[in-house]
Amino acid sequence: MIEPSADIAPSAIVAPSARVWHLAQVREDARIGEETIVGRGAYIGEGVRVGGRCKIQNYALIYEPASLADGVFVGPAAVLTNDHAPRAINADGTLKSASDWDHVGVTVERGAAIGARAVCVAPVRIGAWASVGAGAVVTRDVAPYALVVGVPARRVGWVGEAGVPLVAADDTASEAGDRTWVCPASGRRYVERDGALSPEEAQASSPHDAEMPDQTPEDQQ
Repeated sequence: MIEPSADIAPSAIVAPSARVWHLAQVREDARIGEETIVGRGAYIGEGVRVGGRCKIQNYALIYEPASLADGVFVGPAAVLTNDHAPRAINADGTLKSASDWDHVGVTVERGAAIGARAVCVAPVRIGAWASVGAGAVVTRDVAPYALVVGVPARRVGWVGEAGVPLVAADDTASEAGDRTWVCPASGRRYVERDGALSPEEAQASSPHDAEMPDQTPEDQQ
């Protein structure tokens, strides 16, 4: 479903089950995955890749060459930038053109959530299932399952797939320094090791598998 007031470039590819609401703009060669919702007034830049079952809320701005995996949430008025040295003009006073700067993108991995009015300053990677708090300014990579808030954003905890902050399973770490966390919503357990978090069952079955990166939207579509 595409609202008549939405502006969809002819070369953009929007999945049949996706929904694009009023006044949204989807630029040239962008790709929108199955069951994804693009809210009112949202902007999807040229060549941006958005996976399936994402939610791009009202007036979010996603500039190229951003890449969003499946199940990503981008809150209202959040911004994913693409220039780490922005200028309107060159040193000689001439207006900058597309050839005068290098586009750098934000990569968001599977299931991650970016809160309302947060800004992700490219180039950064938001790890799988991470949560960026409302109004945060992300200037460096966010680890999978991390909960980050503030300006600049800092990790203040961990979250599980349910999006709920995890609680420590006990007050002491193991001899190896590992720490166990539990999701209050699902009961799922996670292990923190060397500053990284992964589900307990993944640690037990195959540490290598737990460290594998998520597929890109190109792999998934």
